[in-house]
Amino acid sequence: MEVLKPQDLVVVLRLSLAARAARPTFLELASELGMSASEVHAAVSRAIASNLLSSGERAVNRSNLLEFLVHGAKYAFPAAVSGVTRGIPTSYAAPPLSSQFSVGELPPVWPHPEGTARGEGFEPLYRSVPDAALKNPQLYELLALVDAVRGGRARERALAVKELTKRLGA
Repeated sequence: MEVLKPQDLVVVLRLSLAARAARPTFLELASELGMSASEVHAAVSRAIASNLLSSGERAVNRSNLLEFLVHGAKYAFPAAVSGVTRGIPTSYAAPPLSSQFSVGELPPVWPHPEGTARGEGFEPLYRSVPDAALKNPQLYELLALVDAVRGGRARERALAVKELTKRLGA
């Protein structure tokens, strides 16, 4: 039995941004996401076994992905917070939710040396997430929305779910 790992969700979220004709190769995904090609291949295999991707085409099963994000991600990959650090804003402190909330004194941030904000450390789904987010603004927004579901309060989660539903078209 294969069990989903956090990096699998990162790979599936990235694939959800790709048009059918322009799906990235394992090597391209590895480079963009800061993983090895074998990690990406294993992630795709586990996502197929979990019905988040279809076999063959590697097409994202958007309704299953949304259901997992809404009802399972916060339990499978709970949010871990740490002390005050410099990093990249996430959850309600990042786009697209940042315009709907007043960002407090210590917003949630992914610890990162190139971060522009000081806040409470919020462990990303996978260690390379902050670098991948800096390379791809659309992926950054999806990952921040997932973090709002994983570790946000009720209003933050509700708005994140609404935005994820819109973006995933499920």
